[in-house]
Amino acid sequence: MADGGMLQFVDKAQRYPAKREPDLRAQDFAEIAARYDDALAAEQSARCSQCGVPYCSVHCPLHNHIPDWLRLAAEGRLEEAYELSNATSTMPEICGRICPQDRLCEGNCVIEFSGHGAVTIGSVEKYITDTAWERGWVQPLVPGKPTGKSIGIIGAGPAGLTAAEYLRVAGHDVTVYDRHDRAGGLLTYGIPGFKLEKPVVMRRIERLEAGGIAIRLGFEIGRDATLSELQSRHDALLVATGVYKARALTAPGDDAQGVHEALDYLIASNRVGFGDNVPAFADGTLNAAGKHVVVIGGGDTAMDCVRTAVRQGAASVRCLYRRDRANMPGSQREVANAEEEGVVFDWLSAPEAFTSEGGKVTGVSVRGMRLGAPDASGRRAPEADPDRLDHRPADMVIKALGFDAEDLPVMFGAPDLSLTRWGTLRVDGSMMTAIDGVFAAGDIVRGASLVVWGIRDGRDVAQHIDRWLAAAAQERIAA
Repeated sequence: MADGGMLQFVDKAQRYPAKREPDLRAQDFAEIAARYDDALAAEQSARCSQCGVPYCSVHCPLHNHIPDWLRLAAEGRLEEAYELSNATSTMPEICGRICPQDRLCEGNCVIEFSGHGAVTIGSVEKYITDTAWERGWVQPLVPGKPTGKSIGIIGAGPAGLTAAEYLRVAGHDVTVYDRHDRAGGLLTYGIPGFKLEKPVVMRRIERLEAGGIAIRLGFEIGRDATLSELQSRHDALLVATGVYKARALTAPGDDAQGVHEALDYLIASNRVGFGDNVPAFADGTLNAAGKHVVVIGGGDTAMDCVRTAVRQGAASVRCLYRRDRANMPGSQREVANAEEEGVVFDWLSAPEAFTSEGGKVTGVSVRGMRLGAPDASGRRAPEADPDRLDHRPADMVIKALGFDAEDLPVMFGAPDLSLTRWGTLRVDGSMMTAIDGVFAAGDIVRGASLVVWGIRDGRDVAQHIDRWLAAAAQERIAA
């Protein structure tokens, strides 16, 4: 293998694409890192050790053929590398940008364990597919032989769009319904442009529409049709709504003006990026410019909020998280990027109350925390430290505590939908809900999770729907 140009990790140091300087990148919402050129992509791909048991693939939810397309990239066989990458993922260039590789493929790279620094898998993945788009290798979606079956998909996020693609390729008619005015879900409105520029998302959606997938926007189940009405229009339904209900934070003063939910803030910012008129941004309500901003939370959404506030021209940005750095759920790379851009982190800190004047928030009373015994998740549970109480001034507070499922049985007029104790949809081994012919996938089943898991679930549920339709057809023939 060494003769073939691989196993270069001993001689070649790990090199990620160069990032723009923090003071420059903080002035706009463009992606912060350049793309590899051909030579550097080949060099970094050649660092792969070609493991017999590739832990990178094992720890990728899609089980991407990572060592194989790294070898092809190292050899300059980029079109083949793209075809192999695309074989397991509908959105490889998106995963290359936003997956927390440090917790997945790269975090489990064998040469990372040996101290040589992981292969830069995500950056190579982004390079391969961006190159494929530029060189015309991304083929149009070609529908399979028509089956005469119709599938309705509720939700145009990663899970719904992935399932739509696979089901269309299988020959089914597919209609995707979404309550927003643009498809993409959190890819479009939740993730800022400095992590995922929006043309990257839009070209994927355009490809699906060109392949005959109908996307109906501004369509809300429960308002424009009940679930049962939608069932009458289609042979099968997929619920892939995601989870959008913000987790509550109960602290005195949290109803003060200037205390906002993370998603409201991020959606407003992304809409402005699209050129939309956003009154709540224009009047300063959801604009951090000139304000002292405090973000509460330690996940990727919190990182998106702090870095957005920096770009909007906040006077200062702080992040409060109740655990320490080692126990935060967000990507360590995102924390590092935020620190480079001037964000201050208060670890082991939680809001105890919000202060205000004239109904407007003026600050946060911050209780110090300490880590106790592990909780059900295995992480040490935070507990209040009675000896630590601080105050942080704030003109804007953003709550980024995660998301729970909305009450879909009520919203959809479908009381027969069964829920778990977390409010997510209960499904069986075939990913079908308690209602025959209605399937579910993505965050509405597993809870708030990663985009890559949404893609995985969309791929899996498409197979289950296709098999269920085929079995139903056979039963009718037999009858």
